[in-house]
Amino acid sequence: MSETKGFDGLVRATLQLSLIYWSCMFVADSILGYFINIDPLQSAPLKFVLFAAGALMTFGMSLLLFRLRGLGFPRKAVLSFVMTAALAPLFVAVDYLNYLICEHPNPVSFDPVYSGYMLIEGASMLFGWSCLFIALLYCFEVRDRERRLAAVREEALAAQMQALRYQVNPHFLFNTLNSIAGLIEEGAATRAERMVMSLSNFMRTTLSLDPLHDVPLADELRLQEEYLAIEHERFSDRMSFRVELAEEAREALVPSLILQPLIENAVKHGVGMAAGPVDILLKAFREGERLRISVENGMAVDAAPERRQMGMGLGLRNVAERLRLRFQNGGRFSCGPVGADRYRAVIDLPWRCA
Repeated sequence: MSETKGFDGLVRATLQLSLIYWSCMFVADSILGYFINIDPLQSAPLKFVLFAAGALMTFGMSLLLFRLRGLGFPRKAVLSFVMTAALAPLFVAVDYLNYLICEHPNPVSFDPVYSGYMLIEGASMLFGWSCLFIALLYCFEVRDRERRLAAVREEALAAQMQALRYQVNPHFLFNTLNSIAGLIEEGAATRAERMVMSLSNFMRTTLSLDPLHDVPLADELRLQEEYLAIEHERFSDRMSFRVELAEEAREALVPSLILQPLIENAVKHGVGMAAGPVDILLKAFREGERLRISVENGMAVDAAPERRQMGMGLGLRNVAERLRLRFQNGGRFSCGPVGADRYRAVIDLPWRCA
């Protein structure tokens, strides 16, 4: 489909360039003729026929150059010289035939000097056109390569973002399945069933989402409720989740599943490593033309120093990489301890509404 469009575009460009080229040649030749005492109006019909014949010749030259477009530049140059040498005498013959018809029935003698000038003029026009057409071919080839390169880059970006998005934390699945098995052993079939349904809905939704598709923040939060429903079955006695969401931020667009690694990180390193209750706080608000989203969780007061200074794990690195791929320098991600017993991850991205 794209090749057909490219060919159609080349045909249109060739016709437009041919019309402009031969019109300019017609005007230039008429002006030159005026200075050597040739009436431009009287000679116009002859020039029209001659240049129309020249246009047909260049059409044939263009067709051959297009069919042999795979040749290197030196061979194309040689081909242009050969075609010019072959067609320039024909150009002179058309001009001479024109003159014979116009002077009929008067006898006409062959003027070798004038014919030599016409041979040079015709060769110049034909070779000039072949140079323009080769340049046009290279222009379209460059544009086609750029389109293909852009398509390849887009496919690579999509594949990279899919790989980042689909890196589900194996600890999450392992712990969830273990929790389900534990609930079954305890006889809590209802809770185990709820957990299985929540896990099924969450996995089905996440696998069906397009990693390059943006969703309203409100929809992203509803999806995270499925994830939190799973984790709540594991930590129902010591996990709480709060959301402070500005009303205008509900329709702000965010990359799908961008919050899941942040919330998963808060559950794993906050709730999972604390003996007492831990709250998770999500804030989202507009700041100028930016959207700021933060996920903050409590940490155990007696956490080890290396735990407090922890950097980005795989999930958080994936968030930072997805923002970089999606927004280049327009998206930012940061994380780190806040005070003695809090940890915060912050997403900063351009403000866009659904």
